[in-house]
Amino acid sequence: MIKGYARVSAVDQNLDRQLKQLNEDGCEIIYQEKVSGATTNRQELQKMLDELEKDDIVIVTDLTRISRSSRDLFDLVDIIKDKGASLKSLKDTWLDTSSENPYSQFLLTVMAGVSQLERDLAKMRQKEGVEIAKIKGKYRGRLKKYTEKHPGMNHAIELYKKGNKTVKEIEEITNVSRSALYRRLKELNIPQVVESRSMNEIIEERRKKRRERIDEVRYKIRRALED
Repeated sequence: MIKGYARVSAVDQNLDRQLKQLNEDGCEIIYQEKVSGATTNRQELQKMLDELEKDDIVIVTDLTRISRSSRDLFDLVDIIKDKGASLKSLKDTWLDTSSENPYSQFLLTVMAGVSQLERDLAKMRQKEGVEIAKIKGKYRGRLKKYTEKHPGMNHAIELYKKGNKTVKEIEEITNVSRSALYRRLKELNIPQVVESRSMNEIIEERRKKRRERIDEVRYKIRRALED
């Protein structure tokens, strides 16, 4: 089935142009929403991903409609491909994972490499800044947000010990993040219950695998240059 996805950022913006293009390209179902594309936590996007079936084709008018960051785009492409479906952009004609086009995968790999390089450079600059601040005696380290007397964290630990709430529910009740809660549980040596993986956990696992693939490509290129 051919499925379309249309998005604008504000409620006063118009979806008509996108809907017209998607209909003309044969979309049988169109998921549409008026919400920021800064994250992938969008109701209609998640609904589309959940309802994807093997051999489905997802069409967008251009890539900025489905993702505003290359990092999120790579995650979405992986999720769509794992479902046996494919993604096609009408404006960005190079991206059409429904065909056995090696250029699509090549360009995605290059984009992933550039994205990873940008993150590595940002980390390097941050590290250099910390070292300079230490030399000048101005570095105080990361401020501890959750102290032993933090009411939200203590309530979160209480709820976790009772075992009748999921971690997601505890997050919503206490405003304590999952990662912060798990760190505190580890510090207190409280056994952690393994839950079914969230979409964020799945995405993080995919990012790790992608970094490994990029490192492998870098290694092969370096070896080829040495030879």
